[in-house]
Amino acid sequence: MILGLYSALLVATLVLGAPYWIVRMATSGRYRAGLAGRLGRVPDELRAAVAGRNVIWLHAVSVGEVMAATQLIRELRAALPGWVIAVSTTTATGQRLARERLPESPVFYLPLDFAFVIQRYLRVLHPKTLVLMESELWPNLIDRCARGGIPIAVVNARISDRSLPRYLRLRRLWRPLLEKISLYLAQSQENADRLVRIGAPADRVHATGNLKYDVRTAKTNALTESLRANLPTDAAVVVCGSTLDGEERMLLDAWPTVLAAEPRAFMVLAPRHPDRFATVETLIAERGFSTQKASEFGQHPVSVLPGSVFLLDTIGDLASIYSLGTLAFVGGSLIPSGGHNPLEPAQFGVPVLVGPSFQNFREIVDAMQSSDAIRIVPAEALAATIVDMLRHTSEAQSMGEHGRAVFEAQSGATPRTIEALLKLLGESAVSRR
Repeated sequence: MILGLYSALLVATLVLGAPYWIVRMATSGRYRAGLAGRLGRVPDELRAAVAGRNVIWLHAVSVGEVMAATQLIRELRAALPGWVIAVSTTTATGQRLARERLPESPVFYLPLDFAFVIQRYLRVLHPKTLVLMESELWPNLIDRCARGGIPIAVVNARISDRSLPRYLRLRRLWRPLLEKISLYLAQSQENADRLVRIGAPADRVHATGNLKYDVRTAKTNALTESLRANLPTDAAVVVCGSTLDGEERMLLDAWPTVLAAEPRAFMVLAPRHPDRFATVETLIAERGFSTQKASEFGQHPVSVLPGSVFLLDTIGDLASIYSLGTLAFVGGSLIPSGGHNPLEPAQFGVPVLVGPSFQNFREIVDAMQSSDAIRIVPAEALAATIVDMLRHTSEAQSMGEHGRAVFEAQSGATPRTIEALLKLLGESAVSRR
């Protein structure tokens, strides 16, 4: 009955929202990619990739989850030679990153969560297990897998501060669904306790650590090296990553004050969503700053001017670009959005600033705070804090090293997750390796 009501609400949402989706597809191109697949047409390349193979279906909604899953997938492939790890994503940016980082995995869009659509994919994939990253709990997907005897694991599982009250209010509805999941591997003991509170069976919940501490980004790639070669030797590089609507204005408003105090400063500005690249480019131009775009710079590199703004309008380069930073600001945190992953710059020993909204990464921020490895700054103090960190380089460098130490000390979730997944697969993994 609950699943029927959920499906009816999903239909109503799609029908009532159809004019909006059609306009967005027509004007921005969003949501067009993979539309046939989302509606139930299994891509031919996916059929060919999994035919006659042992398959694990892993779902990672977007860029952050794909990055967290990358090392896990690589090590799973090594542990299960000949198996296919098929990766679904929800967003176009997640799709592009998964194709780039996981060339040996078939990558496709998560189908709409209708039972008949999900069933089409299950008939093609015949997965030995379904692995869901973090908090991707789709009722019909879970129900169809459970009905088919397919074990389900939620890895790097978390329940955010914002989501917990909603789950608790509806735990009587959630409990029957959560009981269909075979294994929960939580980012921390606190998240494990929250999963049990909302209805997950306690004997299936284990705290194995955060996979994001195991994400090790190559310090260099072609764009990073090209930018490094064209920076002035004394440049103070402020990398502002994963920014959301409203944050670019705050950063650009702070920039003249920063430049007045530190003329050698240079900003890298990386909006989170590609559909906003053009909007942010216009915003930079309106402020009168000299601008270079990564999409053009890679083909025609030129010397970088101090005081200018480098617009990172490419996908998959930010993590490496952080390595150039004198300091980094991690976005999604000056507005009430929950923040993004501060470990990406911390792994390179780059000191990190975030705004006051960081609940999506609260445990990571707490660990960094306790080691004096991060600063939390409101918008009104942004310029002064950046200037202070650029001037007090020894203190900033010490903060960066503390962040690197936190990153190194917390690693190890990936092997624990692999061990648990292989145990879940049991005889099917052992006999088919």
